[in-house]
Amino acid sequence: MKRILATILLIGTATAMADMITNPPVTAKSTEPLITEKVLAHDPVIAREKGVCYLFTTGPGITIWQSKDMRHWLQEGRIYPDRPAWADAAVPKFNGHLWAPDISFYNGTYYLYYAVSAFGSNRSCIGLATNKTLSPTDPAYQWVDHGIVLDSVPGADNWNAIDPQLVEGEHGQAYLAFGSFWSGLKLARLSPDRMSVIDDRKQFITIASRERVHKAGKDSPLEKGKKDVEGPFIYHHGDYYYLFASTGLCCLGPASTYRMIVGRSKSVTGPYLDTDGVPMLEGGGTLLLQGNKDWQGVGHNSAYKFDGVDYLVFHGYDASTKEALPKLRIEVIKWSPEGWPVVAQP
Repeated sequence: MKRILATILLIGTATAMADMITNPPVTAKSTEPLITEKVLAHDPVIAREKGVCYLFTTGPGITIWQSKDMRHWLQEGRIYPDRPAWADAAVPKFNGHLWAPDISFYNGTYYLYYAVSAFGSNRSCIGLATNKTLSPTDPAYQWVDHGIVLDSVPGADNWNAIDPQLVEGEHGQAYLAFGSFWSGLKLARLSPDRMSVIDDRKQFITIASRERVHKAGKDSPLEKGKKDVEGPFIYHHGDYYYLFASTGLCCLGPASTYRMIVGRSKSVTGPYLDTDGVPMLEGGGTLLLQGNKDWQGVGHNSAYKFDGVDYLVFHGYDASTKEALPKLRIEVIKWSPEGWPVVAQP
C-alpha cells in the first residue's frame, strides 16, 4: 500500500510540476485578452477593486491576471519576481512555485496569504504579502513580504500548513482556515493585525477530516480510509457559514479525481454538517461538483458575491484537449429552497 501511495505521489508531483512550469511566461504583459476557459490557473482566487477583478493563482511568484468582466483576462505579472527570500531555507525541497494564494481586504490593505511547500511532505509554511492597492498603475502599488505566519513540522504536527484562507467570524474575529490531508482542515485565530496566529498550535480547531468516514452508499463520493481533503474555503451566506473543500487527487491532468464538497454551520468554528447531518469532522460533505466528460478534476474553489450574484471560482482540466493544464472555471451559484449551494456542471 505504501508503495502504491508513493507512486501516486510521484506521478502527481511530476504532473503538477510540469503543469505549473508550462504556465505562460509573465515577464511581459499579454497584449490580447484570453477568455476564461483558456486562462491557465491552479487554485484561483479573485478580488475586485474599482470595477476590475484581479485573479491570483498558484505558480512561480504567484501569477496575476486582471479583467473587467470575469471573462476576458490579461496577465499582469507576479507578486514576487522570483520567490520570498526566506522560502528555500524554510522548505529545503521548495521548487519555486508558491501555492494556493488567498486574497482579502482589511483596514485599507490587501492581505495575500500563500503556501511554500513540497509534494508529499508537511514541512510547509504559510506566508503573507500585503499591498495598499491591486492596480499596477497606482503609485502606491508595492507588495510587501511579511514572512512566515504559520509553519508545520514533520513528526511534530499532524497537519499541513498549506491552502490558507482568511475568514471573518461572527464578532469580527479573523481566522485562518488551512490544511491538506494528514488530520484534516484546521482553523486558527489571527492577531488583530492579521499577521500572526495567536492560538496554540496544539489546540487548532479541526473543521473537517477524512480519517473517520460514515457508511457510504454506492453514490457517495466518500471512500473509506482516505484522508484526501484540502483547500478549505469558508463562505458566509444568509444564516450559515459554508465550508467548501476538495477531495480526491489533484494535479494528474485529465486523470485527476478532484471534486468539491460542502457542509454548513451557524458558527464559523463549526461543526459543519452536510445535507444528511453528517459532520465533516467525521468524513461528511455533500458533493457539490465533480468532473464530467468535458471538464475533469474540478476543484480547489473559492466563492464571491459580485453585484448581488454568487460565483464559484475553481480550476479544471479540459477533457477535449487531453492537456495536463488546469484552466480557470467560473460558475454561478444558485441556492436551493433549503439554503444549499447548487452549481451547474461546467
